[in-house]
Amino acid sequence: MAGMNEGRLEALKAAFSRRYGTQGRRLLAVVAPARTEICGNHTDHEGGHVVAGAVNRSILGVAAANGTDRVNVASEGFEPFSISLDSLEPSPDEHVTTAGLVRGMAHELAATGRTPTGFDLAMTSDIPSGGGLSSSAALELALGRVMEALWEGPAQDAAALAKMGQVAENRYFGKACGLMDQMAVAVGGIAFMDFFDSTNPRVEKLDFDFEQAGYAICLVDVGCDHSRFTDEYTAVPTEMQAVAHELGATKLSMVDGKAFDAAVPQLRRRLGDRAVLRALHYFREEALVDLRRDAMEAGDIDAFLELERESGASSAMFLQNVSTGGAYQPAMVAIGLAERLLAGHGAVRIHGGGFGGSIQAFVPVDQADAFARGMGEWLGEGSCERYAIDHEGARAAWL
Repeated sequence: MAGMNEGRLEALKAAFSRRYGTQGRRLLAVVAPARTEICGNHTDHEGGHVVAGAVNRSILGVAAANGTDRVNVASEGFEPFSISLDSLEPSPDEHVTTAGLVRGMAHELAATGRTPTGFDLAMTSDIPSGGGLSSSAALELALGRVMEALWEGPAQDAAALAKMGQVAENRYFGKACGLMDQMAVAVGGIAFMDFFDSTNPRVEKLDFDFEQAGYAICLVDVGCDHSRFTDEYTAVPTEMQAVAHELGATKLSMVDGKAFDAAVPQLRRRLGDRAVLRALHYFREEALVDLRRDAMEAGDIDAFLELERESGASSAMFLQNVSTGGAYQPAMVAIGLAERLLAGHGAVRIHGGGFGGSIQAFVPVDQADAFARGMGEWLGEGSCERYAIDHEGARAAWL
């Protein structure tokens, strides 16, 4: 299968054989890439625009039907488990578990007219844990492609499968999320997404190659899991949507910019300055996403980088999802150190939800190794990883 590392695949086939046996069985391989947010920081939940890319880290799986009503899953580094397909209803006991995602995706694929039947699945992943690359969306899409292939029924396009993954994460995993992560994993490559209609987003693939333009995409783990700042993260959409509600809308994409400008004094009195600042970021970032898409379509990397720097400044100053308050400032320190190494070249900004997690840097290719070493010396060996775009989304093929 294109884009699948043969060494990883052979090792996984051997692991599958040891656990489940392969005699007389038809094997299916599946791969689902991680994703990175390239443009659009906290715009998707407001019905705005995003550019996201699938990257060359993935969940790899080998599966085969087992003739029972049970799904057996063995994932490298985790305890194996088994679930019955007798019931496909959500279970609170399976929240925040892979079992919950298996059941959720089974429910969604069954709704396409399929009859769920048991299978064995072995998986391995090289997606960094807690690195902001959406391993949960990759898992959902990997499971979806396995079930689509093993259970007879109509083929599912990328958008349909992405929506199934979102439902599984919301209802079965117990985590609220938008659709950006699943859509990026499903579609592959670099994609512009318009979430004004969140149930049916507009998706357009972009033909751009950062490496050919002379820049490597690097993500730096700041050494702090963003989950410890869940309350701070939740406050971002809450405050943005409070502004929208004051102006008779449910999300900021529905608010006219002039109406917002006229209401600023009232909004400051009623909601405080931070909510107003975060709305200012939304309007600024929405325009910057479109300008960066235009720059990529024109092949203008210099314009893209300048706009990326503006985006990073907006996140830090207006959105305020870089600083956490007090003396502990892992993301801001990481950005400052990255800026020091880049010395005016490339661009760096917060990645994803913010506060902790990771930062993203666009580094001149000839400086990428030195940049990774330098960040590693400050933040720990391996904290900086270089990524390339995976031009295919989640896919499966018979072996």
